[in-house]
Amino acid sequence: MVNRCEIFCEILIAILLPPLGVCLRHGCCTVEFWLCVLSTLLHMLDRALHHLAPVLAMLYSCTNLPVKCHCV
Repeated sequence: MVNRCEIFCEILIAILLPPLGVCLRHGCCTVEFWLCVLSTLLHMLDRALHHLAPVLAMLYSCTNLPVKCHCV
C-alpha cells in the first residue's frame, strides 16, 4: 500500500520535473517518457522565445538606437 508521503513526493516530482515523474511511473524506455521529454523541451523553447522576443524587440527598435534610423 502506498502512503500519502510517497504520493505527495510523486506528485511534486511530476510537477517540477515531468519527465522524471513519467520515468518513475512508466520507465525510461517507453513512448510515454520520450513524448514527455519532447513535450517538455518544446515547451521550454516556446517559453524562452516568448520571454526573449520583447528584449530583442527593444534592442532592435528605432527609438533606442544612438543614430537616427528611418524605420517604417
